[in-house]
Amino acid sequence: MEDEEAEAVLRTVGRQIRMWREAAGMTQAELGAAIGYGEEMVSSVERGRRIPKPDFLEKADEVLGAGGKLSAMREDVERARYPKKVRDLAKLEDEAVELGAYAALHVHGLLQTPEYAQALYEMRRPAYTEEEVDRLVAARMARKAVFERTPRPEITFVQEELTLRRPIGGRMVLRQQLEHLLEISALRHVAIQIMPTDCEDHAGMGGSLQLLKLRDGKALGHSEAQLHSRLISDPRDVQILEMRYGMIRSQALTPRESRAFIEKALGDET
Repeated sequence: MEDEEAEAVLRTVGRQIRMWREAAGMTQAELGAAIGYGEEMVSSVERGRRIPKPDFLEKADEVLGAGGKLSAMREDVERARYPKKVRDLAKLEDEAVELGAYAALHVHGLLQTPEYAQALYEMRRPAYTEEEVDRLVAARMARKAVFERTPRPEITFVQEELTLRRPIGGRMVLRQQLEHLLEISALRHVAIQIMPTDCEDHAGMGGSLQLLKLRDGKALGHSEAQLHSRLISDPRDVQILEMRYGMIRSQALTPRESRAFIEKALGDET
């Protein structure tokens, strides 16, 4: 695991499962057979080495007669499934009343379909394991709850034109992604703008960025580089990002023009 908080959760869950199993007089192999998992999986979960799926917890709760005490840990376990940097960013997004993002190289994470996100993670070098890819895709999809919560935050995106053209995951995945952009752009609290490649003036040459304005009025920035992501809290730096993002939005196509642009890009793919 990659952080102490997640490790502590998984150790606690593992100890509870072991205690209930031993109280029931079952071996790891017997519990595994009863809930449809192998002995090695049960052992790894009890040692805090593997993250149990909701199905594992629910079945173990029923078989061991835990009365809901194991299945109640599902929410904590699901949060531990996601990398710490994703949990931290998702928490900030959940507190935001305004969120703005400029994406230069690929469709922004909050706008991605599961297939598109999976294709991106599968490209990573050195390569992720299948389990890591599944975990990261699930974490990215969980962040999309920001679109559905109430009160609705105001959310804006600026996407580079090339992100609509690059067939990450293949042409079918790209078509589905463009269709998803049109669906999201129809939400009244969301605006998606496209930055055409032939635009001469461009304030976003410093790379992708994200801005969040929280309920308490505090503004934060977030940026990702090759190996690290960074939360930006210095008011002077955040002010610079806000200025750049404002200029980027003014240089991009309007939301109405951008929707027509996405529709045309989708037409080019069919």
